[in-house]
Amino acid sequence: MRIGLIGTGRIGAFHARTLIANPEVTHLTVADQDAERAAATAESLGGNVTAADAPAGLLAQDLDAVVIASATASHAALIRAAAERGLPAFCEKPVALDMPGTLDALRAVDAAGTLLQIGFMRRFDPGYEAAREALRAGRLGRLHTVRAITSDAAPPPAEFLPHSGGLYRDCLVHDFDVLRWVTGREVETVYAVGSDAGPPMFHEAGDVGTAAVLLTLDDGTLCTATATRMNGAGYDVRMELAGEKDQLAVGLDARTPLTSTEPSASAAAPAPHESFMSRFEAAYEAELAAFLRAARGETPNPCDGWEALTALRVAEACELSRREGRSVRMPEIPAG
Repeated sequence: MRIGLIGTGRIGAFHARTLIANPEVTHLTVADQDAERAAATAESLGGNVTAADAPAGLLAQDLDAVVIASATASHAALIRAAAERGLPAFCEKPVALDMPGTLDALRAVDAAGTLLQIGFMRRFDPGYEAAREALRAGRLGRLHTVRAITSDAAPPPAEFLPHSGGLYRDCLVHDFDVLRWVTGREVETVYAVGSDAGPPMFHEAGDVGTAAVLLTLDDGTLCTATATRMNGAGYDVRMELAGEKDQLAVGLDARTPLTSTEPSASAAAPAPHESFMSRFEAAYEAELAAFLRAARGETPNPCDGWEALTALRVAEACELSRREGRSVRMPEIPAG
């Protein structure tokens, strides 16, 4: 397959290495708004990788599919451009930072009849997959409580925050998506709070550095989702599922940055992940392999754009809840 990759920053460069290592990929073309960075990426990866001068030039080439890992503000336009070219596309979340932009891009994909897979990599993580299978098999009995945690070890650069979409849309949206995927249920109501205590950059960006959300699912299951930009112990992403028969934990192992104070606990210090790149390396590889299969028509799309819209609606409900200090029912957030 001849694949185009737009965006050669941190996640884009990682995707480039993953793609060229896949035996199905015969040639990879990369592009970036920074043409020198794209050229350097291509040179570092060898003979089957070339660089285009710009994203528009890449899309004009003879490709079988395109992977979009560029800056968030460019996603929607590139999704529409790929659809117009009839190209299957994989795009890192989000489709866009707002509902109108997301809907516009998704309608362009539907009108073109092309494939769009969104990068919610947790769906491809072995721990989340095992939890989903156990829950569906009845191992937990009736599920009553879910606790989700997303904690970054260190905050992003201050200049990133005003363009990130905020903590709910940028970070917790992953929890909202995988919560639906694992449980098979929909969110009915949310109540969200946030704190901008800490470095002043959060307040200056109109964002929060720490957030907590209570979600009620359509079967009455209660869920909490918390996130922070400043977890000095290390990168920490977990999910706990509690049912009437059993409990399960995703992300609980020797690398979990959590130390027990119980006398009987192990004295060994955890060796935490530094970032999402190491924590979800296998999941990123699996999702791109799944995209290539879907682009060839061998398997269904594992995470289409409308799934991303549903997660974004939950994040939008959180922003409304935090702003107005009240519980928000999902019908208050129009679906399109």
